[in-house]
Amino acid sequence: MMKKIIPVFLCLWLLPQHFVSAAVTKCGDFTLVPNDDGWMRINGAKPESQKITFLKQKEDYRNIKIEWSMATNQPGLWIGMEYVKLDGKAFLNTQQLRASMNAPRVFGTYDCVRIKD
Repeated sequence: MMKKIIPVFLCLWLLPQHFVSAAVTKCGDFTLVPNDDGWMRINGAKPESQKITFLKQKEDYRNIKIEWSMATNQPGLWIGMEYVKLDGKAFLNTQQLRASMNAPRVFGTYDCVRIKD
């Protein structure tokens, strides 16, 4: 029994700090909150898809890109989002996803700041 408890305790003790205390980030009108399930919550909603890319080296959370697709409260309207953090500076790009290539492109770019919990 003790042999099983020690490895579990060590794994929990060695977890990186970013999993233990996650910060809330504000990017324009969007609030990004990490969740225990590994998915970000954007204004309280879970995105439909999430892709994480480390830009320099694996597990380097100061240089990361996260992409999301979010449904909106308007039927058929989706937003693509791209959160980029380079050397600790972060920004969020958004684009209204279009059903037709003839539809106008709608973009947004927001600087992101960390909010105290």
